[in-house]
Amino acid sequence: MAKQFILTDDGLKKLEAELDELKTVRRKEIADKIKVALSFGDLSENSEYDEAKNEQGKVENRIAELEAMLKNAKVIDEDDLSTDTVSIGCKVRLLDMEYNDELEYQLVGSAEADPKVGRISDESPIGSALLGHKSGDTVTVEAPAGEVLFKILSIDR
Repeated sequence: MAKQFILTDDGLKKLEAELDELKTVRRKEIADKIKVALSFGDLSENSEYDEAKNEQGKVENRIAELEAMLKNAKVIDEDDLSTDTVSIGCKVRLLDMEYNDELEYQLVGSAEADPKVGRISDESPIGSALLGHKSGDTVTVEAPAGEVLFKILSIDR
């Protein structure tokens, strides 16, 4: 069975937009590059042609990947999100017990994870440890550097 990709509505729109861009704009750009490279003649020493074909392969792989993700996507209705316990789609405010730092994350499916902007996957060490816990709970996360303790300060949509 194919892996199900859990997405927020925003995440679904971003993936659909990327797929559309790749299919309509990037494919045409690459086809034009290949056409120009072919006009240079001898393909055995034509780096422009090789580069364009490699780029075409990468774009086609990404298109196939996005289509598979969208086909197996389960979109979270953010209006139905409970703030009683941590679940995918929730925003969670945490207190790092060791450093007394406040952190905020949104728990998302792996397809949308982007830790640099505070979007962590439900499959990440922190994300999986937080799932199902309530506000006020202290959660132990098994991290590569050892155990880290977080206190859940709040859960929001």
